Amino acid sequence: MSVLRGVGIGLGVAQGPVVRMTEASPPPENAPSAIGADAERARARDAVTAVAEELNARGEAAGGSAREVLEAQAMIAEDPTLQDEVDTRIDAGATAEWAVHDAFAGFRATLQAVGGYLGERAADLDDIAQRVLARLRGADAPGVPDPGYPFVLVARDLAPADTALLDLDKVLALITTDGGPTSHTAILAREKGIVAVVGAADAATLTSGQTVIVDAAAGTVTVDPSADESVRATERAAARRSAVAAPPTPGALGDGTRIALLANLGKPADAADAVARGAEGVGLFRTEFLFLSAAQAPTVAQQRTAYRELLAAFPGKKVVVRMLDAGADKPLAFLNDAHEENPAMGLRGLRALRASEDILREQLTALAEADTETGAELWVMAPMVTTVEETAYFTGLAREYGLKTAGVMVEVPASALLADRVLAHADFASIGTNDLTQYTMAADRMLGSVAGFQDPWHPAVLRLVREVGDAGARAGKPVGICGEAAADPLLAVVLIGLGATSLSMAPSALADVRLAISERTLDEARRLAEVALAADDAAGARHAVVEAAAALPSHQKETTS
Repeated sequence: MSVLRGVGIGLGVAQGPVVRMTEASPPPENAPSAIGADAERARARDAVTAVAEELNARGEAAGGSAREVLEAQAMIAEDPTLQDEVDTRIDAGATAEWAVHDAFAGFRATLQAVGGYLGERAADLDDIAQRVLARLRGADAPGVPDPGYPFVLVARDLAPADTALLDLDKVLALITTDGGPTSHTAILAREKGIVAVVGAADAATLTSGQTVIVDAAAGTVTVDPSADESVRATERAAARRSAVAAPPTPGALGDGTRIALLANLGKPADAADAVARGAEGVGLFRTEFLFLSAAQAPTVAQQRTAYRELLAAFPGKKVVVRMLDAGADKPLAFLNDAHEENPAMGLRGLRALRASEDILREQLTALAEADTETGAELWVMAPMVTTVEETAYFTGLAREYGLKTAGVMVEVPASALLADRVLAHADFASIGTNDLTQYTMAADRMLGSVAGFQDPWHPAVLRLVREVGDAGARAGKPVGICGEAAADPLLAVVLIGLGATSLSMAPSALADVRLAISERTLDEARRLAEVALAADDAAGARHAVVEAAAALPSHQKETTS
């Protein structure tokens, strides 16, 4: 028996025989074309178009984040720069096969050199190239093997086109040797609830037929487990299935301390799924969907209709609506399309809204009108609030429109460090861990070269969370978390220990987080938070908390899964 380590996705555990992903087909030979450049270019373009259409079709079938990922892959396949690279090689006498192989390999090398988030996209390029080559060769496209029985899939990395449509009745779990927590494999595995351990480099030694236990909660793969270990894994898997399948209950710690579990939503149509998964309300409703595809700001009437639809789905429940968060990676022609050298530090969030106050006032008008027509408990908050003065400005404006509960997002260190003064004006604070990490670590979250710094487990980020949590406790005001960190079950416990009173996340993460927090008391959450804060870096914090959680009394661990 041996144990391999990687990054676990979620809390699941599964076991079964290994089946390795089919290796990529060999690269083509660099032989001169026998049919001429024009014919080769036509072959290449036809193959790329067919692959792009297939990726879009798979995305349409999969829906959710998978659709966005596969549509992005289709766009990469047809990227004009990449097509120019293929054409250049064909014009030099290459076949379509060699031109595609070599051009994509060059693109891949560029992404790998950048590293981080973009480096993890290199596997996506490999998949596109393999699919185009298969078309050119008249062969079957690469895909997940089907041995005829349930299995644990082991791969170097898995392409989004395959992850999106995995048959969960056959694929018990997924292990990859490459990739990390921000890879498309990890993102889609989390959304689909697939038991997965990614970045387990030593899994390259696994062979088809070996039995393994994949423990996402611990981030481990146990090879050739003993009979006792297999029994324990089976019991844990059954307990988790039972907990996830049970009717959702309100979020609470093991000692009964209530922690509201809310949903992050991007449009009203997403509400039904959130309700079905037991969301106790909405912790973050992004209003950008109304604005991003528009040439001009939507009217008050158009906004009111959308807000009314959202609020009607949550009668009697809290719905936190974030005002338009434009700028940085979301520029709008009618709001802030001026070129900025560093838009992440520029006119975005509340800053942009104040510069075009009519848009902010129209949003508040529409929300106030929708509020009077529905029975939800509407809360509004401003994005990217930096100063106490900005807080007073927004909360005063919201109350001018009759909105009873107005708060701010804490996404920059300045507002975290002055949280006590911010909360003297705001009714609540909601911590956006994605941006708070970005600004704390001075690492643009859209820049792959610094993606390694984008980890909310970093003690510097956690210290700022504690500042806000402590300020909220002193003021008697709620402090929520609405960034991606809340969807990490173990980190969710730590965030509660730092003072979070509610957690908001993608609906697919609710069941695992509900289970994770139910197994810890408030005292234990605070102890785990102190363990994380004592570490020197993100990896150290995560590892230390995993070990500390495993050492908790046995009556706590028996239900962990």
